[in-house]
Formats: sequence, structure tokens, C-alpha cells
Amino acid sequence: MKQAHKIKRRVSKKIFVGNVAIGGDAPITVQSMTNTDTCDVDSTVSQILSLEKAGADLVRVSIPTMDAAEAFKKIKTRVNIPLITDIHFDYKIALKVAGYGADCLRINPGNIGKEDRIREVVAAAKDNGIPIRIGVNAGSLEKDLQKKYTEPTPEAMVESAFRHIDILDRLNFDNFKVSLKASEVFMTIFAYRQLASQIDNPLHLGITEAGSFRSGTVKSSIGMGLLLSEGIGDTIRVSLASDPVDEIKVGFDILKSLHLRKKGVNLIACPSCSRQKFDVISVVNELEARLEDITEPIDVAVIGCVVNGPGEAKEVSVGLTGGSPNLLYIDGKTHSKVENESLVDTLEASIRRRIPISNV
Repeated sequence: MKQAHKIKRRVSKKIFVGNVAIGGDAPITVQSMTNTDTCDVDSTVSQILSLEKAGADLVRVSIPTMDAAEAFKKIKTRVNIPLITDIHFDYKIALKVAGYGADCLRINPGNIGKEDRIREVVAAAKDNGIPIRIGVNAGSLEKDLQKKYTEPTPEAMVESAFRHIDILDRLNFDNFKVSLKASEVFMTIFAYRQLASQIDNPLHLGITEAGSFRSGTVKSSIGMGLLLSEGIGDTIRVSLASDPVDEIKVGFDILKSLHLRKKGVNLIACPSCSRQKFDVISVVNELEARLEDITEPIDVAVIGCVVNGPGEAKEVSVGLTGGSPNLLYIDGKTHSKVENESLVDTLEASIRRRIPISNV
């Protein structure tokens, strides 16, 4: 598929979360967060492995208590993907997990405490060679900022971020990234735009508490899509009240639609209508489920009739056009006729033949 537009990304510093680069010329990473009880080591490890299998580059784990910190120590030994530790209120937890192998510390300037505590957290990050994510959230701004602005605003979020950035600057620590999240799309967009023009550290994008699978996907796609299209953003998390694996899938779909990442099957399908010569919806759903294990980028088109079918099929690696008969296209050229009963099997086989064995 020809690319009509290439996004020019904002120039940012490159940092590393474990062995994964964030910012600079590195690919935009996709992450999610576990929702298991962190103290349940087996369940948390299982979910982390599921997220890694789905394509996650990073996984965040909440560490709300010292018991959770001790559990994290065990979890870290059983997984390979870099882990970001999410810490609120108790700075001592950050100190503990920094020594237990955390690949990044996520703290919130609105609740981590006084500057002397932040100094200790920064010292621990320096000693262990790990970055910090400053996580500003519209719902947990400092009390004086809530009073000053009377309500969450982009300006309040940026001011909160700079308070923490200034502390890190005074401590000669620049190994950090920043997020400015709100549940309101435009507030989030305006905050990131303001900050992006003032610092060159990597930015973590997200619409916080976006909602259910459907509404959260829409809000995240609009909010992050607009920012990403402007070149803003180095790592993303789609926050859904859904299975965390869904967050990874939606995140990659957002990046693929903007030509910012190529991973897995890019499935082009018509919405179906009375012209269709086969059940497009069932074919697409079954095909998508069968091909979830493929990580190699490949464009596939499934179109129910001959109005748009041939044009789409000629632009992809594997294409199917409904008709009398249905036609399979390989590399833009007519390949063979396909009966309705064997559509999914034929498409899957054709796609897998074009994928290196090591990637399936």
C-alpha cells in the first residue's frame, strides 16, 4: 500500500527503559499496564507474558504497597520485557523497587511528597541507571494548582510538570520522560502541544480513564492520533476498561494507521453491503483471530464485491475480491478463483506462505 503522507516526528532525546529505546529515532513504543493483584505473582507474570505475546514493548506494574514491592522482586526474575513501576504517595516504595530491578520509575509530582523525598528517588534512579516518568494527571494535581486554576486545565498540567522538571534539572537528572494525561481529549491535546514546544524529553501519550473498549478506543484514537500526526509522542498507552491485551492491539492499530509502526497484519476490509458475494464480516473476524500470532508486517485486503475490490487488491500483498467467481490476488495480480466455503482457509494459507517461518 502506497504511503500518501509521512509524519515528521518531533526531535526528542533518546532514553532507555531496559533495552528498549524511547525517543530520538526509535520506533514509537506501545505499552499497557497489568490489572492483576501485584501480590499475586503467578497471575501478574501470566498477564505480563500475555501482553508480551500480543506485542507490547513495555509493561507497567502498579506497586501500591511494600508487599507489592516484594512481589515485584519475584515477578522481575520471571519475565524478560522491561517493567515500569507505578508508584504513588510512598517514595520509599520507589527506593525499594529501584533496587529490585525496575526498568523505569513512574511517579506523580502531585502526590510523591516533598522535594527531599524526590531527591532520594532521583538518587536511587541514578545509582541504578534507570529513567523516571513524570506522570501528571488532571485528576491529581497539587492542591495549590487546583485552587489557582479552580479546575483542571492544560496550563495547570504543564505547570505541574515543570515543577517536577525543574527539580530534576536542579539535581542534574535528565533521564526522564513526561506524560500529561486527562480524560478530556482537548485538554490532553493542548497540554501536550504546550509542553512539546518547551522541552525535548520523550513524551508518553495517553488519554487517561478513556472508558470502555468502544468509547475508550475512539477517544484514544482521536486524541493520540491528532498528536501523533503532528509528530508528538514517543511511547503510548491506550487506557481501556477492558482486557489489557486490547490496549496493545488498539495501540498498534493506531500507529499502523498513521504509518508509524508496521507490525502484524494490516487488514483492509469493506463494511459490507448488499453487493457482497460472501459474508465479509464473518470472514474478516475469523481471519483476524487466526492471524494474531503474525508479527511480520503484511497488507491484506478483503472486499466483498468488484466495485472497489480489484483496486484495493492490486495495492496489497494478498487480496480477495468478491464476485462470480471470487478472485484471490497475490502481489497485485490475479492468482486464482476461490469458493465461498474455502475463503478463510485459502486466505490464511496464502498469507502464511509469505511470512518467514521464524515470525509465525
